Amino acid sequence: DLVCTDPPYGETSLAWDRWPDGWPALAASVASSMWCFGSMRMFLDRRGDFDGWKLSQDIVWEKHNGSGFATDRFKRVHEIATHWYRGSWTAIAHDVPRVAAQHGNKGKVIARAVRTPHTGDVGQSTYIDDGQRLMRSVLAVPSMHGRAQHPTEKPLGILDPLIRYACPPGGLVVDPFVGSGSTLDAARQSGRRAIGIEANEAYCEAAARRLSNLVLEAS
Repeated sequence: DLVCTDPPYGETSLAWDRWPDGWPALAASVASSMWCFGSMRMFLDRRGDFDGWKLSQDIVWEKHNGSGFATDRFKRVHEIATHWYRGSWTAIAHDVPRVAAQHGNKGKVIARAVRTPHTGDVGQSTYIDDGQRLMRSVLAVPSMHGRAQHPTEKPLGILDPLIRYACPPGGLVVDPFVGSGSTLDAARQSGRRAIGIEANEAYCEAAARRLSNLVLEAS
């Protein structure tokens, strides 16, 4: 149902940071929906690799700390995750997680006219406020700095909403660069199945140990 992955960006001199040519085409052979982490530089440099994919949206992961590789640029405290799809949008799973609203309108009847330059005049809508709003596109989630088993490990807090958005409950998530298994763990804890692929045997073993731990259901 979904590819959710964080590939090597190919931006450093580190031995493992090498972009595997053609991997988005291989991803297209197993799914029509994909979340991919990266940087603006990576997506621009590798834009040809995403031929055949259509960009749906992007979200920004705001970290509590960041990297300072250069002193003549802003300190980078964010990463981008882009959502791509193939085929018809109506056939793609998309269920935006909702969060509690910041005001106390729950239960009130709301009537408003919908007139914007973007959508045109679609008349007046009336609904009962359920106290929930769409999750925003900038997500502040602490990084795994000091706790990570993998140098680019993603926290479950950033993976969970992406998986819940684009993969139905019980569906299958694939991560071709699984590292220490964060995507697999997030999928499991959200009630999805998952397959992970990893070239480094040590990280495969770390992911296996991680997934061998039981997750207790809250009572």
